Amino acid sequence: MRKIEHIGIAVKDLDSSCDLYEKLLNTTCYKKEEVASEGVNTAFFKTGGNKIELLSATNEDSPIAKFLEKRGEGIHHIAFDVADILAEMERLKGEGFTLLNEQPKKGADNKLVCFLHPKGTNGVLIELCQEIKTT
Repeated sequence: MRKIEHIGIAVKDLDSSCDLYEKLLNTTCYKKEEVASEGVNTAFFKTGGNKIELLSATNEDSPIAKFLEKRGEGIHHIAFDVADILAEMERLKGEGFTLLNEQPKKGADNKLVCFLHPKGTNGVLIELCQEIKTT
């Protein structure tokens, strides 16, 4: 794992939360994107070398909707940048971690992603991210 790629924060209302984070971070949202397969809308902010991803549910059955219902708004996950997501997934499986998906999926912000089950990571949902190479 090369660095923290971003911190994901679950929010109920993406537009009002974007307004709040624009004021808080003194910067504008640089990208909004829907990930229909996960039932989520995302908004990204950069501040210094750090990124924040806001996540809101697009339907009642999405993982974010369930998270908000159970825990309310707040930190949802920490994402780490990896050079080779398949190799990192294999390494972590070998170390005994439980992957929530067996193959990387297309995520937001031009990334392949895989999540680790929080039961094996002291309650923290961990996301692995690899930039999708464009030619």
